[in-house]
Amino acid sequence: MDSEKIIIQGARQHNLKNINVNLPRNKLVVITGLSGSGKSTLAFDTLYAEGQRRYVESLSTYARQFLERMDKPDVDLIEGLSPAIAIEQKTSSHNPRSTVGTVTEIYDYLRLLLARVGSPHCYRCGRPITSQSIDQIVDRIMSLPEDTRVIILAPLISGQKGSHEKLFGTLKKEGFARVRVDGEIFEIEEIGKLLKTKKHDIEVVVDRLIVKTTIRKRLADSLELALAQSGGIASVHIPTKETILFSEKSACIKCGISYPEFTPASFSFNSPQGACRNCDGLGTTTELAPELIVPNPKLSLREGAVSVWAKRNSMHFIEFIDALTKHYGTDIYTPFEELAETFKRVILYGSGAEVINLSKTV
Repeated sequence: MDSEKIIIQGARQHNLKNINVNLPRNKLVVITGLSGSGKSTLAFDTLYAEGQRRYVESLSTYARQFLERMDKPDVDLIEGLSPAIAIEQKTSSHNPRSTVGTVTEIYDYLRLLLARVGSPHCYRCGRPITSQSIDQIVDRIMSLPEDTRVIILAPLISGQKGSHEKLFGTLKKEGFARVRVDGEIFEIEEIGKLLKTKKHDIEVVVDRLIVKTTIRKRLADSLELALAQSGGIASVHIPTKETILFSEKSACIKCGISYPEFTPASFSFNSPQGACRNCDGLGTTTELAPELIVPNPKLSLREGAVSVWAKRNSMHFIEFIDALTKHYGTDIYTPFEELAETFKRVILYGSGAEVINLSKTV
Protein backbone atom coordinates (compact mmCIF):
# COMPACT_ATOMS: atom_id res chain seq x y z
CA MET A 1 0.00 0.00 0.00
CA ASP A 2 1.35 3.44 -0.96
CA SER A 3 1.17 5.56 2.21
CA GLU A 4 1.67 8.78 0.24
CA LYS A 5 -1.49 8.39 -1.88
CA ILE A 6 -5.17 7.68 -1.59
CA ILE A 7 -5.84 5.19 -4.38
CA ILE A 8 -9.36 4.94 -5.82
CA GLN A 9 -10.14 2.30 -8.44
CA GLY A 10 -13.44 1.54 -10.16
CA ALA A 11 -15.58 4.28 -8.58
CA ARG A 12 -19.14 3.96 -9.92
CA GLN A 13 -21.14 5.76 -7.24
CA HIS A 14 -24.02 7.77 -8.74
CA ASN A 15 -22.81 9.39 -11.97
CA LEU A 16 -19.15 8.32 -11.73
CA LYS A 17 -18.18 6.16 -14.71
CA ASN A 18 -15.80 3.56 -13.28
CA ILE A 19 -13.04 6.12 -12.67
CA ASN A 20 -9.54 5.55 -11.27
CA VAL A 21 -7.71 8.36 -9.46
CA ASN A 22 -4.75 8.78 -7.10
CA LEU A 23 -4.89 11.65 -4.58
CA PRO A 24 -1.76 12.78 -2.65
CA ARG A 25 -1.98 12.51 1.13
CA ASN A 26 -1.18 15.44 3.43
CA LYS A 27 -1.91 17.90 0.62
CA LEU A 28 -4.74 20.34 -0.08
CA VAL A 29 -6.61 18.79 -3.00
CA VAL A 30 -9.26 20.75 -4.92
CA ILE A 31 -11.77 18.87 -7.09
CA THR A 32 -13.14 21.03 -9.91
CA GLY A 33 -15.42 20.45 -12.87
CA LEU A 34 -18.74 21.26 -14.49
CA SER A 35 -21.99 21.01 -12.58
CA GLY A 36 -23.08 17.38 -12.44
CA SER A 37 -19.63 16.00 -13.28
CA GLY A 38 -19.39 14.09 -10.00
CA LYS A 39 -17.29 16.35 -7.76
CA SER A 40 -19.47 15.95 -4.66
CA THR A 41 -20.02 12.26 -5.42
CA LEU A 42 -16.29 11.62 -5.38
CA ALA A 43 -15.57 13.73 -2.30
CA PHE A 44 -18.61 13.04 -0.10
CA ASP A 45 -20.42 9.94 -1.35
CA THR A 46 -17.23 7.96 -2.06
CA LEU A 47 -14.22 9.18 -0.05
CA TYR A 48 -16.04 10.47 3.04
CA ALA A 49 -18.60 7.66 3.09
CA GLU A 50 -15.93 4.95 2.96
CA GLY A 51 -13.69 6.68 5.52
CA GLN A 52 -16.59 7.14 7.93
CA ARG A 53 -17.83 3.56 7.39
CA ARG A 54 -14.42 2.06 8.14
CA TYR A 55 -14.04 4.18 11.26
CA VAL A 56 -17.45 3.15 12.63
CA GLU A 57 -16.73 -0.52 11.92
CA SER A 58 -13.55 -0.29 14.02
CA LEU A 59 -15.58 0.63 17.12
CA SER A 60 -17.36 -1.68 19.53
CA THR A 61 -20.93 -2.82 18.92
CA TYR A 62 -22.09 -0.64 21.81
CA ALA A 63 -20.44 2.52 20.40
CA ARG A 64 -21.73 1.87 16.87
CA GLN A 65 -25.37 2.20 17.90
CA PHE A 66 -24.84 5.90 18.67
CA LEU A 67 -23.20 6.78 15.33
CA GLU A 68 -24.62 7.21 11.86
CA ARG A 69 -24.04 4.17 9.66
CA MET A 70 -23.22 4.79 6.00
CA ASP A 71 -23.57 2.29 3.15
CA LYS A 72 -20.47 1.08 1.34
CA PRO A 73 -20.01 3.15 -1.84
CA ASP A 74 -19.95 1.47 -5.25
CA VAL A 75 -16.17 1.26 -5.72
CA ASP A 76 -13.74 -1.59 -6.37
CA LEU A 77 -10.85 -0.40 -4.19
CA ILE A 78 -9.84 2.48 -1.90
CA GLU A 79 -6.42 2.37 -0.23
CA GLY A 80 -4.60 4.85 2.02
CA LEU A 81 -7.81 6.28 3.45
CA SER A 82 -7.95 7.70 7.01
CA PRO A 83 -11.02 8.43 9.19
CA ALA A 84 -12.75 11.31 7.40
CA ILE A 85 -14.52 14.51 8.39
CA ALA A 86 -17.01 16.28 6.13
CA ILE A 87 -18.03 19.90 6.57
CA GLU A 88 -21.52 20.77 5.39
CA GLN A 89 -21.63 22.73 2.14
CA LYS A 90 -23.11 26.08 3.12
CA THR A 91 -22.23 29.76 3.23
CA SER A 92 -19.21 29.95 5.49
CA SER A 93 -19.07 32.38 8.38
CA HIS A 94 -16.91 35.47 7.99
CA ASN A 95 -16.23 35.46 11.73
CA PRO A 96 -12.46 35.00 12.22
CA ARG A 97 -13.20 32.90 15.30
CA SER A 98 -14.92 30.29 13.12
CA THR A 99 -12.42 27.74 11.77
CA VAL A 100 -12.51 24.21 10.41
CA GLY A 101 -11.63 23.01 13.92
CA THR A 102 -14.53 24.84 15.58
CA VAL A 103 -17.10 24.02 12.87
CA THR A 104 -16.33 20.28 13.07
CA GLU A 105 -15.92 20.42 16.89
CA ILE A 106 -12.57 18.64 16.53
CA TYR A 107 -11.03 21.64 18.28
CA ASP A 108 -13.02 20.86 21.45
CA TYR A 109 -11.54 17.35 21.62
CA LEU A 110 -8.05 18.68 20.88
CA ARG A 111 -8.27 21.20 23.73
CA LEU A 112 -9.42 18.51 26.11
CA LEU A 113 -6.61 16.19 24.97
CA LEU A 114 -3.93 18.87 25.46
CA ALA A 115 -5.27 19.84 28.89
CA ARG A 116 -5.39 16.26 30.18
CA VAL A 117 -2.40 14.47 28.67
CA GLY A 118 -0.21 17.29 27.35
CA SER A 119 3.29 17.79 28.80
CA PRO A 120 3.90 21.52 29.41
CA HIS A 121 7.32 22.94 28.52
CA CYS A 122 8.90 26.30 29.24
CA TYR A 123 8.54 28.60 26.23
CA ARG A 124 11.98 30.14 26.92
CA CYS A 125 14.32 27.23 27.55
CA GLY A 126 12.21 24.29 26.37
CA ARG A 127 12.59 22.38 29.64
CA PRO A 128 9.64 20.38 31.02
CA ILE A 129 7.54 22.30 33.53
CA THR A 130 7.86 20.88 37.04
CA SER A 131 6.23 21.65 40.37
CA GLN A 132 7.74 24.10 42.87
CA SER A 133 8.03 23.59 46.60
CA ILE A 134 7.56 26.42 49.10
CA ASP A 135 11.33 26.43 49.76
CA GLN A 136 12.01 26.96 46.03
CA ILE A 137 9.48 29.80 45.85
CA VAL A 138 10.99 31.42 48.96
CA ASP A 139 14.49 31.15 47.44
CA ARG A 140 13.27 32.83 44.24
CA ILE A 141 11.75 35.77 46.13
CA MET A 142 14.75 36.10 48.45
CA SER A 143 16.98 36.37 45.37
CA LEU A 144 15.35 39.71 44.54
CA PRO A 145 17.40 42.83 45.37
CA GLU A 146 17.29 43.76 49.04
CA ASP A 147 14.64 46.34 50.02
CA THR A 148 12.40 45.29 47.10
CA ARG A 149 8.76 45.69 48.08
CA VAL A 150 6.60 42.66 47.33
CA ILE A 151 2.92 41.88 47.79
CA ILE A 152 1.91 38.24 48.35
CA LEU A 153 -1.42 37.48 46.63
CA ALA A 154 -3.67 34.45 46.39
CA PRO A 155 -5.60 34.32 43.08
CA LEU A 156 -9.22 33.35 43.74
CA ILE A 157 -11.23 34.39 40.66
CA SER A 158 -9.94 34.50 37.08
CA GLY A 159 -12.06 35.91 34.26
CA GLN A 160 -15.46 35.19 35.86
CA LYS A 161 -18.56 37.34 35.68
CA GLY A 162 -20.49 38.30 38.80
CA SER A 163 -20.49 40.71 41.76
CA HIS A 164 -18.78 38.10 44.01
CA GLU A 165 -20.27 39.65 47.17
CA LYS A 166 -20.30 36.30 48.96
CA LEU A 167 -16.56 35.86 48.36
CA PHE A 168 -15.76 39.29 49.78
CA GLY A 169 -17.90 38.54 52.83
CA THR A 170 -16.08 35.25 53.42
CA LEU A 171 -12.65 36.89 53.10
CA LYS A 172 -13.67 39.58 55.58
CA LYS A 173 -14.77 36.96 58.11
CA GLU A 174 -11.44 35.16 57.68
CA GLY A 175 -9.56 38.31 58.63
CA PHE A 176 -8.30 39.54 55.26
CA ALA A 177 -8.30 43.32 54.82
CA ARG A 178 -7.35 43.92 51.18
CA VAL A 179 -8.01 42.44 47.75
CA ARG A 180 -6.75 43.18 44.25
CA VAL A 181 -9.62 43.47 41.77
CA ASP A 182 -8.78 43.72 38.07
CA GLY A 183 -5.24 44.89 38.88
CA GLU A 184 -6.12 47.48 41.55
CA ILE A 185 -5.79 47.00 45.32
CA PHE A 186 -8.75 47.97 47.52
CA GLU A 187 -9.73 47.71 51.17
CA ILE A 188 -12.49 45.09 51.37
CA GLU A 189 -14.65 47.63 53.21
CA GLU A 190 -14.31 50.11 50.33
CA ILE A 191 -15.22 47.81 47.43
CA GLY A 192 -18.43 48.82 45.75
CA LYS A 193 -20.73 46.45 43.94
CA LEU A 194 -18.96 44.89 40.96
CA LEU A 195 -20.71 44.72 37.58
CA LYS A 196 -22.31 41.30 37.19
CA THR A 197 -21.93 41.40 33.41
CA LYS A 198 -18.18 42.06 33.47
CA LYS A 199 -15.46 39.44 33.91
CA HIS A 200 -13.27 40.02 36.94
CA ASP A 201 -9.91 38.85 38.32
CA ILE A 202 -9.83 38.79 42.12
CA GLU A 203 -6.81 38.14 44.34
CA VAL A 204 -6.66 38.43 48.13
CA VAL A 205 -3.70 40.30 49.60
CA VAL A 206 -2.05 37.91 52.06
CA ASP A 207 0.98 39.98 53.08
CA ARG A 208 3.12 42.98 52.11
CA LEU A 209 6.86 42.64 52.68
CA ILE A 210 10.24 44.25 52.03
CA VAL A 211 12.90 41.74 50.97
CA LYS A 212 15.45 41.37 53.78
CA THR A 213 17.37 38.43 55.23
CA THR A 214 15.12 38.45 58.32
CA ILE A 215 11.78 37.85 56.54
CA ARG A 216 12.37 34.25 55.40
CA LYS A 217 10.14 32.64 58.07
CA ARG A 218 7.32 35.18 57.63
CA LEU A 219 7.59 34.88 53.84
CA ALA A 220 7.27 31.09 53.99
CA ASP A 221 4.20 31.35 56.26
CA SER A 222 2.55 33.92 53.97
CA LEU A 223 3.22 31.82 50.86
CA GLU A 224 1.83 28.74 52.55
CA LEU A 225 -1.35 30.65 53.40
CA ALA A 226 -1.63 32.02 49.84
CA LEU A 227 -1.15 28.58 48.29
CA ALA A 228 -3.78 27.12 50.63
CA GLN A 229 -6.30 29.86 49.78
CA SER A 230 -5.98 29.48 46.01
CA GLY A 231 -5.44 25.75 45.65
CA GLY A 232 -1.70 25.73 45.01
CA ILE A 233 -1.18 29.05 43.21
CA ALA A 234 0.37 32.24 44.58
CA SER A 235 1.37 35.47 42.86
CA VAL A 236 3.97 37.97 44.00
CA HIS A 237 3.45 41.54 42.84
CA ILE A 238 6.48 43.82 42.57
CA PRO A 239 5.02 47.35 42.26
CA THR A 240 7.94 48.66 40.18
CA LYS A 241 7.99 45.67 37.80
CA GLU A 242 5.38 42.97 37.31
CA THR A 243 3.47 40.15 38.92
CA ILE A 244 5.23 36.78 39.11
CA LEU A 245 3.03 33.69 39.25
CA PHE A 246 4.13 30.69 41.31
CA SER A 247 2.52 27.27 41.40
CA GLU A 248 3.04 24.15 43.46
CA LYS A 249 1.94 22.22 40.40
CA SER A 250 3.76 23.57 37.33
CA ALA A 251 6.70 25.96 36.90
CA CYS A 252 10.09 26.16 35.18
CA ILE A 253 12.78 26.12 37.85
CA LYS A 254 15.46 27.60 35.56
CA CYS A 255 13.54 30.56 34.13
CA GLY A 256 11.07 31.03 36.98
CA ILE A 257 8.13 31.01 34.56
CA SER A 258 5.00 29.58 36.14
CA TYR A 259 1.67 28.46 34.74
CA PRO A 260 -1.71 27.89 36.34
CA GLU A 261 -3.27 24.46 36.06
CA PHE A 262 -4.15 23.84 32.41
CA THR A 263 -7.81 23.52 31.45
CA PRO A 264 -9.44 23.23 28.00
CA ALA A 265 -9.98 27.01 28.12
CA SER A 266 -6.18 27.48 28.28
CA PHE A 267 -5.99 26.27 24.66
CA SER A 268 -8.96 28.23 23.31
CA PHE A 269 -8.45 31.41 21.28
CA ASN A 270 -12.07 32.26 22.14
CA SER A 271 -11.29 32.41 25.88
CA PRO A 272 -9.35 35.17 27.71
CA GLN A 273 -7.36 32.39 29.39
CA GLY A 274 -6.00 31.02 26.12
CA ALA A 275 -6.21 33.88 23.64
CA CYS A 276 -3.09 35.72 22.53
CA ARG A 277 -2.85 39.00 24.44
CA ASN A 278 -1.67 40.90 21.38
CA CYS A 279 -4.45 39.94 18.97
CA ASP A 280 -7.16 38.69 21.39
CA GLY A 281 -7.24 35.38 19.53
CA LEU A 282 -8.15 36.87 16.15
CA GLY A 283 -4.75 36.35 14.53
CA THR A 284 -4.50 39.97 13.35
CA THR A 285 -3.65 43.26 15.03
CA THR A 286 -4.59 46.84 14.18
CA GLU A 287 -1.69 49.25 14.20
CA LEU A 288 -1.22 52.91 13.27
CA ALA A 289 0.77 53.74 10.12
CA PRO A 290 1.99 57.35 10.54
CA GLU A 291 2.97 57.61 6.86
CA LEU A 292 -0.66 56.97 5.90
CA ILE A 293 -2.08 59.36 8.47
CA VAL A 294 0.31 62.12 7.37
CA PRO A 295 1.15 61.36 3.71
CA ASN A 296 2.67 64.81 3.07
CA PRO A 297 4.50 66.17 6.16
CA LYS A 298 5.34 69.40 4.29
CA LEU A 299 1.73 70.52 4.69
CA SER A 300 0.47 72.29 7.80
CA LEU A 301 -2.51 71.18 9.89
CA ARG A 302 -4.53 73.98 8.30
CA GLU A 303 -3.62 72.68 4.82
CA GLY A 304 -4.72 69.12 5.66
CA ALA A 305 -1.47 67.40 6.69
CA VAL A 306 -3.52 64.88 8.71
CA SER A 307 -5.45 62.99 6.03
CA VAL A 308 -8.43 62.11 8.24
CA TRP A 309 -8.89 65.83 9.07
CA ALA A 310 -8.37 67.16 5.54
CA LYS A 311 -12.08 67.62 4.75
CA ARG A 312 -13.13 68.99 8.13
CA ASN A 313 -13.58 72.72 7.59
CA SER A 314 -16.19 73.63 10.19
CA MET A 315 -15.49 76.69 12.34
CA HIS A 316 -15.74 74.59 15.51
CA PHE A 317 -13.07 72.17 14.30
CA ILE A 318 -10.73 74.97 13.17
CA GLU A 319 -11.06 76.62 16.60
CA PHE A 320 -10.30 73.27 18.21
CA ILE A 321 -7.09 72.81 16.15
CA ASP A 322 -6.09 76.40 16.79
CA ALA A 323 -6.50 75.98 20.57
CA LEU A 324 -4.61 72.68 20.51
CA THR A 325 -1.62 74.13 18.65
CA LYS A 326 -1.49 77.16 20.93
CA HIS A 327 -1.40 74.86 23.95
CA TYR A 328 1.77 73.27 22.57
CA GLY A 329 3.37 76.58 21.55
CA THR A 330 2.88 76.45 17.78
CA ASP A 331 0.19 77.33 15.23
CA ILE A 332 -1.96 75.67 12.56
CA TYR A 333 0.20 77.05 9.73
CA THR A 334 3.47 75.33 10.77
CA PRO A 335 4.40 72.41 8.44
CA PHE A 336 3.86 69.08 10.16
CA GLU A 337 7.53 68.09 9.72
CA GLU A 338 8.60 71.15 11.72
CA LEU A 339 6.33 70.43 14.70
CA ALA A 340 7.88 69.28 17.97
CA GLU A 341 8.10 65.50 18.36
CA THR A 342 6.00 65.61 21.52
CA PHE A 343 3.20 67.38 19.65
CA LYS A 344 3.43 64.91 16.75
CA ARG A 345 2.95 62.03 19.20
CA VAL A 346 -0.08 63.77 20.70
CA ILE A 347 -1.69 64.11 17.25
CA LEU A 348 -0.96 60.49 16.26
CA TYR A 349 -1.40 58.66 19.57
CA GLY A 350 -3.25 61.05 21.89
CA SER A 351 -2.12 62.87 25.01
CA GLY A 352 -2.37 59.82 27.27
CA ALA A 353 -2.76 60.74 30.93
CA GLU A 354 -2.24 64.46 30.22
CA VAL A 355 -5.51 66.40 30.47
CA ILE A 356 -5.72 69.38 28.11
CA ASN A 357 -8.32 72.06 28.90
CA LEU A 358 -8.77 73.73 25.52
CA SER A 359 -11.48 76.07 26.79
CA LYS A 360 -8.81 78.07 28.60
CA THR A 361 -6.64 78.21 25.49
CA VAL A 362 -9.20 79.64 23.10
